[in-house]
Amino acid sequence: MSDETPVCSAKGCRADAVWVLAWNNPKIHTPERRKTWLACEGHREHLSQFLGVRGFLKDVVAFEEWQAPEGA
Repeated sequence: MSDETPVCSAKGCRADAVWVLAWNNPKIHTPERRKTWLACEGHREHLSQFLGVRGFLKDVVAFEEWQAPEGA
Protein backbone atom coordinates (compact mmCIF):
# COMPACT_ATOMS: atom_id res chain seq x y z
CA MET A 1 0.00 0.00 0.00
CA SER A 2 1.32 3.43 -0.91
CA ASP A 3 1.38 6.51 1.34
CA GLU A 4 0.59 8.71 -1.68
CA THR A 5 -2.82 10.34 -1.81
CA PRO A 6 -4.81 8.92 -4.75
CA VAL A 7 -5.48 11.47 -7.49
CA CYS A 8 -8.23 11.97 -10.04
CA SER A 9 -8.09 9.89 -13.23
CA ALA A 10 -9.11 12.80 -15.47
CA LYS A 11 -6.39 13.71 -17.95
CA GLY A 12 -4.04 16.31 -16.48
CA CYS A 13 -5.85 16.53 -13.13
CA ARG A 14 -3.77 16.17 -9.98
CA ALA A 15 -6.58 16.84 -7.46
CA ASP A 16 -7.23 14.40 -4.64
CA ALA A 17 -9.69 11.64 -5.50
CA VAL A 18 -12.95 11.66 -3.53
CA TRP A 19 -14.98 9.27 -5.71
CA VAL A 20 -14.50 5.79 -7.12
CA LEU A 21 -16.26 5.07 -10.42
CA ALA A 22 -16.62 1.31 -10.85
CA TRP A 23 -17.13 0.21 -14.43
CA ASN A 24 -16.82 -2.66 -16.85
CA ASN A 25 -16.88 -3.08 -20.60
CA PRO A 26 -19.29 -5.97 -21.21
CA LYS A 27 -17.67 -6.74 -24.57
CA ILE A 28 -14.34 -7.65 -22.95
CA HIS A 29 -14.96 -8.14 -19.20
CA THR A 30 -16.93 -10.77 -17.32
CA PRO A 31 -20.08 -9.33 -15.66
CA GLU A 32 -18.59 -9.38 -12.15
CA ARG A 33 -15.31 -7.69 -13.13
CA ARG A 34 -14.94 -4.07 -11.99
CA LYS A 35 -12.35 -1.63 -13.25
CA THR A 36 -12.06 1.68 -11.39
CA TRP A 37 -11.40 5.30 -12.15
CA LEU A 38 -10.87 7.85 -9.41
CA ALA A 39 -12.51 11.26 -9.57
CA CYS A 40 -12.19 14.58 -7.80
CA GLU A 41 -15.36 16.53 -7.06
CA GLY A 42 -14.92 18.59 -10.23
CA HIS A 43 -14.56 15.62 -12.61
CA ARG A 44 -17.05 13.17 -11.10
CA GLU A 45 -19.92 14.18 -13.39
CA HIS A 46 -17.80 14.32 -16.55
CA LEU A 47 -16.20 10.92 -16.00
CA SER A 48 -19.54 9.40 -14.95
CA GLN A 49 -21.18 10.68 -18.15
CA PHE A 50 -18.30 9.38 -20.29
CA LEU A 51 -18.72 5.88 -18.86
CA GLY A 52 -22.51 6.07 -18.66
CA VAL A 53 -23.02 6.97 -22.33
CA ARG A 54 -21.12 3.80 -23.24
CA GLY A 55 -23.09 1.66 -20.77
CA PHE A 56 -19.95 0.94 -18.74
CA LEU A 57 -20.69 2.71 -15.43
CA LYS A 58 -21.78 0.32 -12.68
CA ASP A 59 -21.40 2.31 -9.45
CA VAL A 60 -20.13 5.58 -7.97
CA VAL A 61 -18.93 5.36 -4.37
CA ALA A 62 -17.23 7.81 -2.02
CA PHE A 63 -13.52 6.96 -1.92
CA GLU A 64 -13.46 6.38 1.84
CA GLU A 65 -16.34 3.89 1.53
CA TRP A 66 -14.96 1.92 -1.43
CA GLN A 67 -14.04 -1.69 -0.87
CA ALA A 68 -12.47 -3.54 -3.75
CA PRO A 69 -14.08 -6.91 -4.49
CA GLU A 70 -12.27 -9.93 -3.09
CA GLY A 71 -9.54 -11.20 -5.37
CA ALA A 72 -9.09 -7.81 -7.03
